[in-house]
Amino acid sequence: MCLSGQQLLTTKLHVNVRSLHLRYDMDNQLPVDKFVDIYQQLNSSNLDLLSDIYADNIQFIDPMHEINGIESLRDYFANLYSNVKHCQFDITDSFGINNNAFVYWTMHYSHPKLASGKTISVQGHSKLTFDNDKIVKHRDYFNVGELLYKHIPILGSVVSYIDKRAG
Repeated sequence: MCLSGQQLLTTKLHVNVRSLHLRYDMDNQLPVDKFVDIYQQLNSSNLDLLSDIYADNIQFIDPMHEINGIESLRDYFANLYSNVKHCQFDITDSFGINNNAFVYWTMHYSHPKLASGKTISVQGHSKLTFDNDKIVKHRDYFNVGELLYKHIPILGSVVSYIDKRAG
């Protein structure tokens, strides 16, 4: 599945798929393409679409949050959309084995209070666990310093200093 051009949706969320090659039991494709399609359409006014890809008992984990249940996940996304100027994901690779999918991405976003509102880019990946074509566990892995801490005034200088000393 490939998307051409730089489609920036009115939803302020864009997913650019460069390669997608997931297989489940060698014959049936995992519903990761549906995951990508939903994320392309997602905005603050249609968060009900999350139920199309996530199970009611979804466990969503990233380095800063642990969210359980579809209603809590909708609340999380509503808060996310209310705080960013834009958010775009470039999906660079993915693969699957059994009922798991692994998606590699770069997130580009801007927040009015971070990096003077300039676009921030962060690489990461997600592990998705499926049950009956719905995601029951979504775990994101990314560097929180790159996402947030380095872009907060004063704290960013401290984090950069620590990074240089540790390297």
